[in-house]
Amino acid sequence: MRRFIPFLEQPPLVSVVRLQGAIGSGARGLSDAGMAAPIERAFRKGKPAAVALQINSPGGSPTQSALIAARIRRLSEEKEVPVFAFVEDVAASGGYWLATAAEEIFVDANSITGSIGVISASFGLTEFIAKHGIERRVHTAGQSKSFMDPFRPEKEEDVARLKALQEVIHGNFITQVKSRRGDKLAEGTDLFTGDIWVGQQAVEVGLADAVGHLIPTMKARFGDKTRLAVHGPKRGLLRRIGAEAMNGAVGAVEDRAMWARFGL
Repeated sequence: MRRFIPFLEQPPLVSVVRLQGAIGSGARGLSDAGMAAPIERAFRKGKPAAVALQINSPGGSPTQSALIAARIRRLSEEKEVPVFAFVEDVAASGGYWLATAAEEIFVDANSITGSIGVISASFGLTEFIAKHGIERRVHTAGQSKSFMDPFRPEKEEDVARLKALQEVIHGNFITQVKSRRGDKLAEGTDLFTGDIWVGQQAVEVGLADAVGHLIPTMKARFGDKTRLAVHGPKRGLLRRIGAEAMNGAVGAVEDRAMWARFGL
């Protein structure tokens, strides 16, 4: 009833947004479209003193990572609400990009962070289809239209072009980290090789600010009576009863592979 009594001061409110899973534009995992509504609610509902991001993501789409982080920054500046990130198992690659949307980043002693790099993985199936008498027929207008076709032998010029594209994305990632972490980054350590750091190691190289967990850290910052309000995407009926279980079997395998890179 306290919140219905006029003029009675309320304890501080911290909005919590959970960013869980691989990052992509499909129905699975995290995307800007899927997280837009809960992120907007987190900043606009109840006049929060801060927004806390609970992050557990091995990465994924660099574009979706950038879009989500940019949305968080825009709302933080518009509403003048600080953002704190709390890493659970992992905030790597695009997951760390999300963490950089915060003013301060906290990790568990066992959290994995970093992996500031770009990766592209696929399969070469030319010998497989030849062995089974399968003929690949591709007709294009534009010599680069069948770029990196897994059913054709790998071409040196395709690999060179792919690496050039990756360098652009990697440069954007580095710019994001440097612009957000600034002087906190340790000098003399190359943080942009795609390497990872665990817990306190991330603090020592400047990728995180401290080892700490969400509830005690927010109460220490805003008081013991601090209230937490969790905001997440609303799930439809079909999703709740598991009707999406058959959706994206190959994508699910890819997601599993992303987590496995970090021993999870």
